[in-house]
Amino acid sequence: MNHLVFEVGLAIALIAAAGLISSKLRFSVIPFYILVGMAVGPHAMQWWHFDFRFIESAPLIEFMGRIGVLFLLFYLGLEFSVGRLIKSGRSIAVGGTIYIGINFTLGLLLGFLAGYPTAETLVIAGITTISSSAIVAKVLVDLKRTANAETEMILGIIMFEDVFLAVYISILSGLVLSGSSSIGGVLLSAVIALGFMLVVLIVGRQAVPLLNRLLNIRSNELFSLVIFGALFLLAGFSETIHVAEAIGALLLGLVLAETEHAKRIEHLILPFRDFFGAIFFFSFGLTIDPLALGGAIWLSLIAVIITLIGNYTAGMLAGRSAGLSSKASSNIGLTIVSRGEFSIILANLGKAGGLMTIIQPFAALYVLILAILGPLLTKESKHVYNFLNRIFKFKDSKSKKKADPIILNEDHS
Repeated sequence: MNHLVFEVGLAIALIAAAGLISSKLRFSVIPFYILVGMAVGPHAMQWWHFDFRFIESAPLIEFMGRIGVLFLLFYLGLEFSVGRLIKSGRSIAVGGTIYIGINFTLGLLLGFLAGYPTAETLVIAGITTISSSAIVAKVLVDLKRTANAETEMILGIIMFEDVFLAVYISILSGLVLSGSSSIGGVLLSAVIALGFMLVVLIVGRQAVPLLNRLLNIRSNELFSLVIFGALFLLAGFSETIHVAEAIGALLLGLVLAETEHAKRIEHLILPFRDFFGAIFFFSFGLTIDPLALGGAIWLSLIAVIITLIGNYTAGMLAGRSAGLSSKASSNIGLTIVSRGEFSIILANLGKAGGLMTIIQPFAALYVLILAILGPLLTKESKHVYNFLNRIFKFKDSKSKKKADPIILNEDHS
């Protein structure tokens, strides 16, 4: 008998229970969604109609999770704007280069010092370099930090990471899957990814008057269909040219944020963002088998420590290079420390290439720890900064302090 609808209902009930528990404990909800997903899945039990393995519904739950990432990034784009991003182009390029350079170098050192072959080391470096755009987006929205001074740098680094990821996966796929890589193909992938982003941002901004007229739709039903159609089409097209579909959603949000319909779109998207976003984190937990994590504990813990240090250092350097205060720069390093969907993609690439079996459990445990630590460190960023400031004595010039008021929304939800 087909129990698809019942399984989906069971999954939603578990997600709701996790949310209620986190609310009672006044704790970030993201770790609870991931942990409840880990507690069930393929290794779980089956009792009568209650099949906690989610075998029939797994593909549907995974797809709903992908939709959640799109809504999270789309909403984040709506809270921002193309204008602010373009004005910060140079500082974002510098900050993104600093961030990738530090974290990728540390990942390479970890792999080589641990004695792994070159291919495995390159996969490990990729896993430890790319942050989770979904978790970052969720945290920024939940803590109401989208208006903070450092947010444009955070968004910029996310987009910079995607260009790097497009190039890196092209190289890694050639090395791991076929044993070779075409320089021309790699360069083409990079140009296409960067060109696509620039075209959407620049053309989209010029098309704002036209979009204002086109979106002047009185019917809420038709308005919803137009927005959702544009979101899925642009995100889907992004994926076909090897740009993450989530970045396509972010770009559309950035463009529509410039229109006079931005508030109406935000109001429309909000419930979908919360519902499908929760399912994403649950589905992410479903992919992690806690019984297979034991052999990678020490490597994962060392990687976590290295990532925390490297991320914070990169965030401070990136923020200070853009003229942000020490507090804002500290927020950058703490907010983008989470690892998630992109790290799992790279681990799966290593599995497809027949690399060492430790890659999968390492990626799962590493991602799980940082997916839990990231939101916690971001929420407590003020206390983390004050603690580190007593040790390292960060200094801001008086002019920068006046010009850079930081809005640290201490949201306790």
